[in-house]
Amino acid sequence: MATALLIIDVQQALCSGEYECFEINRVIENINHLSIRARIAKVPVVFIQHEEEDGPSVHESAGWQLAEGLETAPEDLRVRKTTPDSFYQTNLEKLLPREDFERLIICGLQTDYCVNATVRQALKLGYDVVLAQDAHSTIDNGNLTAEDIIAEYNKDLAHLTGSVARIDVMPAGEIRI
Repeated sequence: MATALLIIDVQQALCSGEYECFEINRVIENINHLSIRARIAKVPVVFIQHEEEDGPSVHESAGWQLAEGLETAPEDLRVRKTTPDSFYQTNLEKLLPREDFERLIICGLQTDYCVNATVRQALKLGYDVVLAQDAHSTIDNGNLTAEDIIAEYNKDLAHLTGSVARIDVMPAGEIRI
């Protein structure tokens, strides 16, 4: 059974300016290390891009584009989405059918929205999930700092293992690809 790497919403709108996520340069560096290792191992790399009808992530707008510094390759796959769940009304399940893929490595933005929703849905669909604990980020929410939100989700998601699938949360550098 195969593995795939999902890189969620690492787009310009969340990597600079008003919505710039916590320690974004370090996060992108960790994501790049994962994607390089994935390509070497012939593991599919899937970039998921959020889009909205108005706001900073309108399809094809500057904010919608993948972040500067994020490494891509021609063979990488792309998925467009309009909700936090990367599987909902997208072609992601067709690209990575459960009969062929049992394990998803997940990283990206934002921890408490799209990363959380996608990790939970992947588990519900029966995929084993590895969340790269140092390769996802978010912004302060008014009650908690981004750093606290990330730590909280790393802890909470690690306890979500289900009856047919599991979630492991570990540093990107320790993930076996």
